[in-house]
Amino acid sequence: MNKNEAKKHIHELRKQIDYHNHQYYVLNNPVISDYEYDQLLRQLQDLEAQYPDLVTPESPTQRVGGQPVEGFTPVEHKIAMISLDNAYTFDELREFDARVQKNVGPVEYVAEPKIDGLGVALLYENTVFARGATRGDGATGDDISQNLKTIYSIPLKLHGDELNNVEVRGEVYLPLEGFKKLNREQELQGEALFANPRNAAAGSLRQLDPRITASRPLNIFLYYISWCEDCTYKTHWETLEALKRAGFRVNPLIEKVANIEEAIDFCKRLGGRRDTLDYEIDGVVLKVNSLAKQQELGQTIKHPRWAIAYKFSAKQATTKLEDIAVQVGRTGALTPVAILRPVQVGGVTVSRATLHNFDELKRKDIRIGDTVLVERSGDVIPQVVKPIVEKRTGQEKVKAIPRVCPDCGTPVERTLDEVAVRCPNRRCPSRLKWRIEYYASRDAMDIEHLGGQTIDKLIEKGLVDSIADLYALTKEDLMKLEGFKDKSAENLLESIDRSKHQGLARLIYGLGMRHVGKFAAQLLASQYSSLDALSRASAEELDLIPRLGEKTAEAIATFFATEENQELLEKLKKAGVAMQQQKPSGPSPLSGKKFVFTGGLETLTRPQASDLVIKKGGMVVTSVGKDVDYVVAGKDPGSKRAKAEKLGLTILDENAFKKLVGGA
Repeated sequence: MNKNEAKKHIHELRKQIDYHNHQYYVLNNPVISDYEYDQLLRQLQDLEAQYPDLVTPESPTQRVGGQPVEGFTPVEHKIAMISLDNAYTFDELREFDARVQKNVGPVEYVAEPKIDGLGVALLYENTVFARGATRGDGATGDDISQNLKTIYSIPLKLHGDELNNVEVRGEVYLPLEGFKKLNREQELQGEALFANPRNAAAGSLRQLDPRITASRPLNIFLYYISWCEDCTYKTHWETLEALKRAGFRVNPLIEKVANIEEAIDFCKRLGGRRDTLDYEIDGVVLKVNSLAKQQELGQTIKHPRWAIAYKFSAKQATTKLEDIAVQVGRTGALTPVAILRPVQVGGVTVSRATLHNFDELKRKDIRIGDTVLVERSGDVIPQVVKPIVEKRTGQEKVKAIPRVCPDCGTPVERTLDEVAVRCPNRRCPSRLKWRIEYYASRDAMDIEHLGGQTIDKLIEKGLVDSIADLYALTKEDLMKLEGFKDKSAENLLESIDRSKHQGLARLIYGLGMRHVGKFAAQLLASQYSSLDALSRASAEELDLIPRLGEKTAEAIATFFATEENQELLEKLKKAGVAMQQQKPSGPSPLSGKKFVFTGGLETLTRPQASDLVIKKGGMVVTSVGKDVDYVVAGKDPGSKRAKAEKLGLTILDENAFKKLVGGA
């Protein structure tokens, strides 16, 4: 293929990939498989590698790959990003409407969900993405173009030429499933949890390394054309339709309403649906639909007079912070935890809440004895938002950063690039307990009858010093523990023995390597025939595995490089733990297929069902997405089934699932 032929083929491949990105990320309607898409992208990458002078900024290959930057460059918005005025009652909305009608007469409105994310401005020049920036101070924001390009629902080149030179506004957010998964990974790795989806989205967009941003499942809704060359639209509704035609993702819940009472009805209906959405909303934005009337109404220094945000009530409450405990995690991270006077928040009694880390504790100036504002956001761990300073008595106490681990007395350590304070002692009782509990969990080696209290007793008696020591336990050892009788000791030993044959994916997950969750463990087990083979893989080799990521690859290589972990693997091997990949029994029709389980199964436990999938070469993931092949719905399946139906995924009941995997 000569250069001219390559140029034509590159152009055609980019058109195809852009089309499929739009179908997948914007319309939720993929028309080809992941494999077919990957083949198209691979062809484009190969041609661009052969002809690097044909690479352009809007090429799909340029979404991820920018090098880390030292900082963000300030840029000026075409039009200032001013904030909206707020209303908290329906009467305040009626008062807003009265002011509007007094100036411009009766109006219709456009009602939009108010996404709780991070506002951005995207600039396109000659239909090509030129720049993306944060709101900043309204007039000037930070250029975060490289990070925004990693969000696949943001087009790098607009469809058609209706919007040629244009600046548009949108809200970047983190879906709730993605947020929960991110926080689970943070917790398992001993890292600080994100306070809420908005903070997680903002933190992800402000990463200096765009590859970290790319690893976060960010998405965006576009809602406004702030500047446009040669546009002649008459209503805001027309601009939203134009955004859709140009390839942007616009929220499907947006409605045009005839008057303020219809707008209030929309607020009520959306408020009732709030907890069913896969993203956080904190209210409704109302905008006068007529652009001419928007112009006539104008704006104050702070707010437009033609729009208002109706804010939903927050899931918050105030209570007394009675103490601050320190929890030591599996990786040694010390986390401050608020001990609260029990209080109802969003229908749940809360007595403990996360304080994230000691930097956050200092920044918020939260003290023992404070009256504090507590919030539950996104169905996650409650957090302390702030102290109510006005209620201080002078008796409140500042919690100092511990100099030694509260459990083992080892001096703590802190590196310059981390906020976490860590206990470096790998034999610290708390760290050891976390590692054993993690190894024995249902998703790992599934050791029944090995709960937290039993682990505490084993550590206290000096019977275990690592997870490998579980396999050396005897009945005589267990009978020394309080509460153990013949039968309970035999049950635990049988469960420990069964765990030796749980499979490579579970073993990899149970070892607790940083950044290695269930899906990554399944990926690794599908790529390597044994733990020995995995332990010899370099970070560069691991980084080539699709969807694994550089950060995870480095963590895996580092784990196996330590002498202590090599000794652990040798002990596990001598104890008889199976370290080879189990060969599928018969053909592997489910190879590479992704399953999601939702609801209760009647004849199988969740781990048993997952094992049936893995033994047939499939993978089990936790969230419903367009790339999922099967959703297995049991009793009371909840929102995952509804989302699967919306995406047109194959849904199986328990009997159909068992037939698919060859019976149970």
